[in-house]
Amino acid sequence: MKRSPITPYLFLLPGSIILGAFIFYPMLNAIWLSFTDYNMVTESSFIGFENYKELFADKLFWKVLGQTFLYLIVVVPILVILPIFLAILVNQQVKGISFFRSAYYVPVVTSMVVVGIMWKWVYADTGILNYFLQSIGIIDEPVHWLTSTSTSIFAVMAVTIWKGLGYYMVIYLAGLQSIPSDLYEAADIDGASKWKQIIHITIPLLMPSILIVSIMSSISAMKVFEEIYVMTGGGPLNSSKTLVFYIYQEAFEKLKMGYASAAGVVLFLITLVLSIINIKMMGKKEEAIKG
Repeated sequence: MKRSPITPYLFLLPGSIILGAFIFYPMLNAIWLSFTDYNMVTESSFIGFENYKELFADKLFWKVLGQTFLYLIVVVPILVILPIFLAILVNQQVKGISFFRSAYYVPVVTSMVVVGIMWKWVYADTGILNYFLQSIGIIDEPVHWLTSTSTSIFAVMAVTIWKGLGYYMVIYLAGLQSIPSDLYEAADIDGASKWKQIIHITIPLLMPSILIVSIMSSISAMKVFEEIYVMTGGGPLNSSKTLVFYIYQEAFEKLKMGYASAAGVVLFLITLVLSIINIKMMGKKEEAIKG
């Protein structure tokens, strides 16, 4: 029986409807709202680029944008590199390794609210972290991890890294298990050390996984919100506030929906550019390795 030419499109239709309703329509609507003064109370009116002019003139916007990029610069390299070695460790065929794989993944499936409250206890002035550092003589007085302008954002970064390690480890673990063992056996015969095997076999063959992790961790770092909301509320003098938290406050606390939508469009464009750069850079690296 001859297949109808519209059959593939019928299979694509349900997914397209869902994407259109929950992704593309809200995105286009947000772009439209960024050109209005919509505030959820009065009727909106078109004001052109006024929201963008106000946004780029706001010193707080530039401060939170800088802190967002700081989050990106610190968190992403760690979440790209460290899970590789964690995946290599749990990829060993030893007794009880399944327990360790599960243990490393527990933070991933734990609610961010629960994680945030738990780490607030750890970071408290009388918490376990200060107690430990004082007991071994590293500090004399408690460090105000979440209430100091110099430490609050870095304390939150540590939680983001801790929670994300297991997730990216699983992605790398899947990549590792697809690498033929013959390559490592041949390297052993040639006398290559474990470190050289990682550099010349594991990492090059993990490039597709590294690309995925780079893009996903970059997007996650750009839109970090829950841990900041739960742990610091933006921190003293907005020291741990990021762009998404800024958008949340403008939209739902000040009801400046049009202005917040403009900030959201800026965030979308930055994330899009970073994703394209990641793809281009990783593509060049793969070509260099193959060449």
